[in-house]
Amino acid sequence: MRILVLGSTGYLGAHVVERLRALPGALVIGGGRSPAADFDVDLARVRPERLAKTLASAAPDTVVNCAGATGGDDVTLAEVNTRGPAVLCAALREAAPAARLVHLGSAAEYGPGTPDAPVTESAPTCPVGPYGATKLAGTVAVTSSGLDAVVLRVGNPVGPGAPPTGLPGRIAALLREAGSGPEAVLRLGDLSAYRDFVDVRDVARAAVLAATAPGPLPPVLNIGGGGAVPVRDLVGGLAALAGFRGRIEESSAGAPGSARSAQVSWQCSDITAAEQALGWRPAHSLGDALAALWEGGRTP
Repeated sequence: MRILVLGSTGYLGAHVVERLRALPGALVIGGGRSPAADFDVDLARVRPERLAKTLASAAPDTVVNCAGATGGDDVTLAEVNTRGPAVLCAALREAAPAARLVHLGSAAEYGPGTPDAPVTESAPTCPVGPYGATKLAGTVAVTSSGLDAVVLRVGNPVGPGAPPTGLPGRIAALLREAGSGPEAVLRLGDLSAYRDFVDVRDVARAAVLAATAPGPLPPVLNIGGGGAVPVRDLVGGLAALAGFRGRIEESSAGAPGSARSAQVSWQCSDITAAEQALGWRPAHSLGDALAALWEGGRTP
């Protein structure tokens, strides 16, 4: 089985590649902008006809698209998260129409949730910002492509290798900088929001199951941790692992991410459909994920 992973050297992509390479008989091919990739693929720039030639050369049975942008200006988000999946689908229709496409979407596509009411895949989508909107447009491109395709709507991934561009990785980096002295102060934004955190290793396992499942799959499957957790608990858990003895100060004004937290104060996905379609449920707790994140960044 030939599996092409786009965004293969990114946070999610690297975990997906590692797990796929453990499959007996799988030939995993990396695609992306990194020099380490087997194929040079920039979904934000490549023309569909050029990508079709690359796909014909790779001859994949399955494509897993982990490429995506979580930050940057609106143009960057649109190029990567919306144009990218659309170009990929157009090229697949030409060069490998029988291949399965597994595309990683985002729970941000749903927008604000209602406390204690996890959202199902049939819930209305109402993203509050450019990131969620561009991810939603990418999902529409995939689900309307006519391909054998599934979108995995991923919650907030956390775990080993989490980058500082996301909340868990950023908090871990700030704690390492702050040290464990009692005089240390960690100044953060509003931590009152609830998020659906899911271990990145569980996300990778879901992608592998979706890539190898027989027969057609539902167009969209939620991949989350199964519960809404206060962001404050995540910060507290990392602080405990760091042995942080200082003070944590919260502010709702001027802190990165605070505006979105105010707009989306509660987010949680119903993961029943993923269990039914893939036999998947998260195997790691948030505690597991935080411990792996913290230990992974320790200096030997």
